[in-house]
Amino acid sequence: MTWREHRRLPLLALLLGAALAGCKPVANDPAAAAEAPPLEVSVATVEPAIVPRTLDLPGRLASTRVAEVRAQVSGIIRERAFEEGSLVGKDDVLFRIDPAVYKAEVDARAAALARAEATRVQALRQSERTETLLERQAASTAQHDIATATLRQAEADVASARAQLDRTRIDLDYATVRAPIAGRIGRALVTEGALVGQGDATKLAVIQQVDPIFADFNASASDYGLLTDRGGTGGTDVRLVHADGSLHPDAGKLLFSDVSVDPGTGQVSLRAAFANPKVILLPGTYVRIRVARGLLPGAVIVPAQAIQRSSAGEAQAFVVGEDKAIALRPLRTGTLTDAGWIVEEGLSPGETVVVEGFQKIQPGMAVNPVPWKGARTATASQQP
Repeated sequence: MTWREHRRLPLLALLLGAALAGCKPVANDPAAAAEAPPLEVSVATVEPAIVPRTLDLPGRLASTRVAEVRAQVSGIIRERAFEEGSLVGKDDVLFRIDPAVYKAEVDARAAALARAEATRVQALRQSERTETLLERQAASTAQHDIATATLRQAEADVASARAQLDRTRIDLDYATVRAPIAGRIGRALVTEGALVGQGDATKLAVIQQVDPIFADFNASASDYGLLTDRGGTGGTDVRLVHADGSLHPDAGKLLFSDVSVDPGTGQVSLRAAFANPKVILLPGTYVRIRVARGLLPGAVIVPAQAIQRSSAGEAQAFVVGEDKAIALRPLRTGTLTDAGWIVEEGLSPGETVVVEGFQKIQPGMAVNPVPWKGARTATASQQP
């Protein structure tokens, strides 16, 4: 091959590539796009419904009771008898303090009581003999009075010795630290071998009763619906909403921790109690409290999947027009119910929204709407 033929090869390759490129269809050709069938999307028709009117309020969980386990006697911790983080029952053994000193003290007080009892018996017999001699006029009244006083003193010594024995037995019992309440116990604050109770009541652990558990929250004084059931004895429905939006399985009981309005905030402090048998609710957790306030007629409900969020977090939805063209419409949503989102502004009954098929649609596109085959988690009562 000559050098002239070698130079012609790149030119021939360039011409061949241009010819092949001319044979490919244009991807962005408007005519080709117009001939493509409309995209199929699942839609749902907005219908008015009757849904429960609710009010969501932020709150925090709190233990029903909290007990600090402290050492009531001094000594060396010999044993920790519980598992940290477990559930303990009332009077369960938690710690054992070295009882040797207290056992010796009990023995000493028991001996002192026995000695006092012997002295009392001797004084009793002396008093009885003196009384007999006094009747026979063989003893003076003074001698009888001395014998009687000696007996009374011996009886007092017996009572004092018995009390001191009871006290030492209590100290011996305190060497075995028991749970004052039932609940979940935290970590041990001392370990085996630690000296506790030397000069103060050393805190050993903390027990929190979490079944039931309290939820403390505040409500505006203008929300009179919350105040219609004082003490929670009526039909006020209180539910606890988890961070993922799910509801706690058991409804709560509305209580009042305060009956006055805070003049600084204009709010009322409220408390609700919830069953917590599986201990899935932990004290200190932030939650939402949903309080029922009757029924809301004529509510506009859309499935939860139909609501999209903008980059600013605002709610919006694709609405299908009469010409089957879609438009992205901003909405103002209310509460998320079991039936879907309550739309307070932006939609009217009878309009159609896109529920599935958002991946390839854009505002202004024509679509092929098909009925949504999904089902709402709960059906709202249709507006008559």
